[in-house]
Amino acid sequence: MAAEGGNPSLGGAGRRFYNFLRVPKAPCTGLRKPHPGRGVRHCGRFARTALESENAGNQTERKMQKSILAAATSLAILVVSAPALASGGPSGPHVGYPVQGHIGEVIVNPYKVAPLTAVIRDGGYELSDVTVRIVPKAKGQEIKYKVSRTELKTHAGVPVFGLYPDWQNTVEVSYTRTHQGKSEKFTDTYRFYTPGVYTLSTGMPNQTRPFDVKVKKVDKEFQDRLYLINSQLQSTVPLGSRFTWNNPSGGAVEWAFNSNIGIIDTTGEIRWWLLDQEIGDTENPWKSGYFMGFQQTEDGALTWGYGQNYAKYDLIGRKIFDRRLPAGYSDYSHSFDNAQNGHSFLRVGSSDYRRPDGKRVHTVRDVIVEIDRDGRVVDDWRLMDILDPYRDNVIKTLDQGAVCLNIDASKSGQTLSAEELAKQEASDKFGDITGVGAGRNWAHVNSVDYDPSDDSIIISSRHQGIVKIGRDKKIKWILASPEGWKKGWAEKVLTPVDAKGNKIKCEGSKCEGDFDWSWTQHTAWRIDSKSDKNVIYLSVFDNGDGRGMEQPALPTMKYSRAVVYKIDQKKMTVEQIWEVGKDLGYPFFCPVTGLTKYMEDKDTMMVYWSTAGLGATPEKRTNTLGRVMPHIAEYRWGETKPVVDIELKDTFGYQAFPISVEKAFTH
Repeated sequence: MAAEGGNPSLGGAGRRFYNFLRVPKAPCTGLRKPHPGRGVRHCGRFARTALESENAGNQTERKMQKSILAAATSLAILVVSAPALASGGPSGPHVGYPVQGHIGEVIVNPYKVAPLTAVIRDGGYELSDVTVRIVPKAKGQEIKYKVSRTELKTHAGVPVFGLYPDWQNTVEVSYTRTHQGKSEKFTDTYRFYTPGVYTLSTGMPNQTRPFDVKVKKVDKEFQDRLYLINSQLQSTVPLGSRFTWNNPSGGAVEWAFNSNIGIIDTTGEIRWWLLDQEIGDTENPWKSGYFMGFQQTEDGALTWGYGQNYAKYDLIGRKIFDRRLPAGYSDYSHSFDNAQNGHSFLRVGSSDYRRPDGKRVHTVRDVIVEIDRDGRVVDDWRLMDILDPYRDNVIKTLDQGAVCLNIDASKSGQTLSAEELAKQEASDKFGDITGVGAGRNWAHVNSVDYDPSDDSIIISSRHQGIVKIGRDKKIKWILASPEGWKKGWAEKVLTPVDAKGNKIKCEGSKCEGDFDWSWTQHTAWRIDSKSDKNVIYLSVFDNGDGRGMEQPALPTMKYSRAVVYKIDQKKMTVEQIWEVGKDLGYPFFCPVTGLTKYMEDKDTMMVYWSTAGLGATPEKRTNTLGRVMPHIAEYRWGETKPVVDIELKDTFGYQAFPISVEKAFTH
C-alpha cells in the first residue's frame, strides 16, 4: 500500500523521495498521468514548505530543494518507464523484471551456449497444458510443440526453441496457470529480439557466413523437418592446433579446430545455434577438438564428443554432462553411439599403448571404449589386437590429398608405395598420418554401432572395411574386398549374392552386375527396425576413394554412393538392395565424410553428401580444391529420386540428420 498522501504510481523509491519533499497537508497529490509526447506533468506547487513562507529570500535552501526536486522527478520518470529498477522494502533491496505476459520474465540464451533459445519463467505459478508456437516469418516454417511437466520444472518455466537469429521474434504461448488452487487459462504473445549467430574467423579468404542455404526441393509431407548440421571450419583456426602429444608420442590431439553446429528449417533459415567456443577452448589441449558424432537421444538431448571430452546438452543449452575421457584413452572424434543397453560407445585411441617392438605410443582412431551412465569403463575393443594393423591394400590406393580431414591439395592424386610404408615403419614417425601399425592412422574408424541382438558392435574402418565384432573380441564377419586379408580374417569376408541368393562372380575387388563393396566408407549403421538376430539391414555411405583398389585415370570418374546392404549372418552372405549416387557422378563425389541413415518416422533414407565438390577442380587439372557444396537429401524407402534436396554452400560438412522437437520437450 502507498504511504499516506503518497503517489502509488512511483514505487518505493519514488514515494520516499516524494514524502521527504512534501510537508504534511501540502495540497499537491503527486503526479498526473503522463501526457503523450510530453513526459510527466506536475500538479500544484511541488514542495511548498513553511520555511519558504517565512524566508522567501533564502536562495541556498531553494537551490537545494530544486536539486532534490530534479532528482525525484528523474527517478519518478525512470520508475514509470522501467519498474524493474524499483528499490526494496523492509526485507531488503527489491529486484524486479519487466514481464510481458501473465507469468514471469523472458530470459534469452539462459545457459549461455544456445543463443536462439529462451526460457519464460513460471513466475512462481504452477504451469500445465503448455504449448509454444514460434510465429514464422512470411512464407516461413512454423515450429510448434507441447511442453511436458518435466521440462517445465527443469527450466523453471517454458523452454522456447526455434527462434530466428537477428530478428524481433514473436512467440505465442498457451498454458494453464494455477495458484492457491485457482486455475486460469491464458494465451500470451511475446515479442523479443535474438542476436545473430556467431562463429570464429579462420583468417582466410575462403570463409563465408555459415550455412548459406539453397532449398531446391521439399515435398509437402517433409516441410516440418528440422535438420541438425555438423560442419567444420574449412581452414584451420589460427588459435588452435598448437600442440602435440609427446609422452608418449603420436595420437591426433592436433585436431583442435572449430565447428559450426546449427539447426536449419526447410526454408533454409537457421533456427538453433551452438556456441562451441563457449564449451571448448582451442588453446587448451584438454578442452580443444572438433565437435563430432552428434546423436539425439531418446530424451531429446544431444550427445557428441570433442578431443579429450564427451558431452550431453539439451536443446535449450543446459549441460547434462561434459566429461573428460577416462585416463586410458585419448583423442575422441567421429563416433558416439548411445546404445540400447544404456551405455555409450566412443571411438577413441589408446593414451599409452606398448607396441610389439616395445615402443610406447598414443594410437590413432583404433579403439572403441564402452562407458556406462556414470562415466565408468565397461569394456573396450583394441582393434590393433583384433584386426591386422599391417594390411595396407586400401592404404596404398588412397588419394593422399584427402585422407579424412587432413586435406592437403599439394598431394592430390598421389598414393603411398610399399617402399614408403616400409621406411615409415622403420622410423619413429607416429601420429595422425596414413600408415600401418599402431601409432599411425591404419584403421581410421569413423562409426560404431551397437547390435543388441547379439551384444556386438559394427565398426566402419575407412582404411580396412566394415567389421562386426563380438563381446569376446572375435570377428563375426567382414564386409570389404577380400584382397589382403590373411588367414584368420579371410574366412570372415562375406560372399556377395543376388536377390535370389545366387553367388555373384567376383575377381579381386570387382564383381559382376551392380554389386560393389564400399570404399573408404564413412558410416555403417544397423537399421534396427528392419533387422533381427539373423538378418541385418545396413546403411552405408560409400565415399568411393580407391574404388576397386585403384585410382581412376581421371578424377572426374570418381563417385560416391549411399547403399543399403542385406546381410544373412547364418549364411555369411551379403546382398546390395539399394543405392544412389552413381548417376550423380563427380559433382556429388565426397572424398571424405558423409552420412547414410534410415529415418523410421517417415520411412526414408537420409543422405548427406557432405563434401560434394571438394575434389580437385577437373576443368583446370590443378591441385587446388574445389568449392564444397554439401547436399541434404531424403529418399523414400526403395526410391532413388529425392523428396528433399537442400544445398549448403561453402561449408565443410560432416554430418546432418533430422531433429525431433517432440522428443526434446514432451518426454
